[in-house]
Amino acid sequence: MTRKVIQVALNGVTGRMGYRQHLVRSLLAIREQGGVQLSDGTLVYPEPVLVGRSEERLRAIAERHGLDRWTTRLDEVLADPSVEVYFDTQLTSSREASLMKAISAGKHVYTEKPVAESLEGALRLARTARAAGITHGVVHDKLFLPGMIKLKRLAEAGFFGRVLSVRLEFGYWVFEGDQVAAQRPSWNYRAEDGGGIVLDMFPHWQYLLTDLFGPVKALYARSVTHIPRRWDESGQPYDATADDAAYAVLEFASGAVASVNSSWAVRVNRRELLELQVDGTLGSAVAGLRHCAIQHRVSTPMPVWNPDLSDPLDYQAQWTDVPDNMSFDNGFKAEWELFLASVAEGRPFAWDLSEGAKGVQLAGLALQSSAEGRRVDVPPLEV
Repeated sequence: MTRKVIQVALNGVTGRMGYRQHLVRSLLAIREQGGVQLSDGTLVYPEPVLVGRSEERLRAIAERHGLDRWTTRLDEVLADPSVEVYFDTQLTSSREASLMKAISAGKHVYTEKPVAESLEGALRLARTARAAGITHGVVHDKLFLPGMIKLKRLAEAGFFGRVLSVRLEFGYWVFEGDQVAAQRPSWNYRAEDGGGIVLDMFPHWQYLLTDLFGPVKALYARSVTHIPRRWDESGQPYDATADDAAYAVLEFASGAVASVNSSWAVRVNRRELLELQVDGTLGSAVAGLRHCAIQHRVSTPMPVWNPDLSDPLDYQAQWTDVPDNMSFDNGFKAEWELFLASVAEGRPFAWDLSEGAKGVQLAGLALQSSAEGRRVDVPPLEV
């Protein structure tokens, strides 16, 4: 059986997401399984090249996993013809310039979101990549979550009938960092570094909601900074200049309406950190990262409003969990396998930089809506 080795430069691998999800749970897991098998039987085998700013941390990761190549010099990696793929999971503020360098060097590129801080930058990347003829892709990991896969199957089977409304709840309490260390990096709360929950999460909501319910035609959003003062990794206080919560109403071309709440200043009282409720004429579902519970029209109870008596109905008990009747792989790994196969076979990737630009567009319009205090249209994006 033929084996094709693809060297992948991972820039930002010392970060939490870059290390855990993309290196350990994706590329190293793919190596352990023997690679990605193509239709002709060829096995695509990724070889990571670690890139970052800290020699000490890079060396430690390389030694921990028996990897040979690591460097703090991005230009050196991009000049190496043996490196075929560049992956970016840096700070948002550093991403666009590095991706443009990689595209100019003829590398295939794969990147975390948002692909750029502005729509103009995202479109510039997409157009440059298309002109270069490379394979390019953006991480759309939420599409591969077990709960969302189940939800997609329900929608495709017509379970909901006509979709009426969607409620998306995402978030958790991120500690300020003074008494308890924050579980997210401090740059997430500095606008000058590309931080903010709108720029971070609305690109996710764009591809996820569009994939499930079709295009968004308009939105109203309100972004806020609930916690104005936080403490960084060295214990020093700083002013939080980026939004840590956003509340939005999205209108779909189909006529359905979604309320979307995203917050790093909320305490969780739901089954999972992300939950999406869909209500339709024939049935409803509540999906999270892994679970998906359903209630059909014929099983819907008849509540009666009476605040003078205790409600006898146990509403949550009247929902039925969709079973795990298929195996679910790590979502990041599943998409990495598809991207590596696209590179090896020299074909376009489904979720490319053009799709990434749509996420940046929605985030930008949400911030515009919040700043202007009004509903804004979401025009079709021409790349």
